[in-house]
Amino acid sequence: MPDDTPGPPAAEGQSTRRAPRAPGTLRIGSIAGIDVLITSSWFIVALLISLTFAPRIEQVEPGLGFWKYVAGFVFAVVLYLSVLLHEASHAVTAQRLGYGVTSITLHFLGGMTEIDGQSRKPRHEFWIAVVGPLTSIAVGLAAVGLWFVVPAGLLREAVWSLAAANLVIGVLNLVPGLPLDGGRVLKAVVWGASGNQHRATIVAAWGGRLAALALLAWPVVQEPLTGVEPTIMDLVLVFILGLFLWTGATASMAHARLRQRLPALVARPLARRTLTVPEDLPLAEAVRRAQEAQAGSIVTVSPDGRPLGIVSEAAVTAMPAERRPWVPVSTVARAMEEGLTLPATVAGEELILAISRRPAEEYLLVEEDGRIYGVLSTADVDRAFRENAAG
Repeated sequence: MPDDTPGPPAAEGQSTRRAPRAPGTLRIGSIAGIDVLITSSWFIVALLISLTFAPRIEQVEPGLGFWKYVAGFVFAVVLYLSVLLHEASHAVTAQRLGYGVTSITLHFLGGMTEIDGQSRKPRHEFWIAVVGPLTSIAVGLAAVGLWFVVPAGLLREAVWSLAAANLVIGVLNLVPGLPLDGGRVLKAVVWGASGNQHRATIVAAWGGRLAALALLAWPVVQEPLTGVEPTIMDLVLVFILGLFLWTGATASMAHARLRQRLPALVARPLARRTLTVPEDLPLAEAVRRAQEAQAGSIVTVSPDGRPLGIVSEAAVTAMPAERRPWVPVSTVARAMEEGLTLPATVAGEELILAISRRPAEEYLLVEEDGRIYGVLSTADVDRAFRENAAG
């Protein structure tokens, strides 16, 4: 079961935010304040594990009947608890290094930890990634030790299967290719050596593509090397895992190439000239003054000059012209809430993350001394982003 812990967009600090759950996911608890979710696909894999292990359980403990499937399901739960330990180690390490963690999700192929941030340093990338496989290997070794002390029978069989599964998960996740943890370890090493995070991501992504091709080629060489003919289930599993590795590696490569262009995305040149007006000024007069000043945005301010709201361009357009003289400009202004004020120097990935954390149509850009620089429109950022990506 591969682990595909992402390193999504970066937010510094240790705060943990709660994101809307995707359809088909259930919250089953929390670890260190982090939501633990399962997808509906987990029940499918639990059923498959139960059906797969039932014949072996029947051999070890004959006469169980229907209960052999229940025992198989219990093993699936225990196995995924060890996957949860793997993911929790990623999450807790990320928190201790100053990253927010949104959730841990258990799904068909294993688990995923959603971290609020691309790693800021190579060593952060290394430790967040490597701790997961090391945890799985530790669980596997502990289960091997336990195997020697539990009585023969169904329990010993379960302990041995748990040991084998965790050792396989741990070792396979150290394969040096994205989106596996080993790919992130490789990325950290290349990043530390070259100083270029994006180049390191592309190198690790190529590692993931090579791993996918090797996996897809395995059924061809399996029988000559092992003497065991691959089954239909083997072929299906290899195809699913190979596709997972290839698509994950390709996505990582595309994101790295896109992020290389992000430094060219700077808020200051995109800002619209701003007119400040009292919040009780009639909208028609505010629009007239903005047109006269050739301002592309309007901000309402208090008598002492403190920003109170950003006038919505869409709301102004929707307001009938005959009503504008009779309504205050504050009617079509969005109050200055947390996250709507950004430093005028914001740029690159930091700019994209600020917008994604607090979606809005407009943002107020301010200088270090608090002076208003201008208003940044999301539409202008989107346009510049597309132009950079196309270039």
